[in-house]
Amino acid sequence: MPRPNPRSPASAARLATAPSPWGPVHIVATQRGIAAVERDLSAGAVAARVGQRLGERVEILADAGTAPGDDQVIVHGLRAVAAVVGGQEPLTALPLDWRGISAWDRRVLEGARTLQRGEITSYGRLARRIGAPGAARAVGSALGRNPFWLLIPCHRVVAGDGSIGGYGGGPDALDVKRDLLALEGIAVPVVGLVD
Repeated sequence: MPRPNPRSPASAARLATAPSPWGPVHIVATQRGIAAVERDLSAGAVAARVGQRLGERVEILADAGTAPGDDQVIVHGLRAVAAVVGGQEPLTALPLDWRGISAWDRRVLEGARTLQRGEITSYGRLARRIGAPGAARAVGSALGRNPFWLLIPCHRVVAGDGSIGGYGGGPDALDVKRDLLALEGIAVPVVGLVD
């Protein structure tokens, strides 16, 4: 009886860590796409939480250089994070692994994903854009749960009066949001934004 082939390294969920001005950024990739981009937590905590969402174990790579050459998803994820940290847009839109994310959150995040570099909108405008007028608070809550930090630019969504609004991700979150907006040449409060 033939023995089953072990799972190839590229088929497992994998976590690599990249540096950023705001601390380590943990990127989880699967064969389906990027499953998470997060900061402010240990690699082990991110692996456990994302693994629970995906329903599979997440392997933590010792360093990004240990990713196998055919693991293009993690390599492209690392490049995308480096581009954003460098003040540029990622060269390609990466596939995302949406498993374990509610239909509402995905709808909001897909809407935010369409925002281009330097394009700012409000929570209310984004709600209308995705066909849910009056759902500004629910949009803000969904953005606060964004597991694809930096890849889905939720920092481009501000309060209706042009003030910074909220931002998930730790006690320095609003400073990080200001930094990301500044990388795009946007100062807060955003002048002329009328909800």
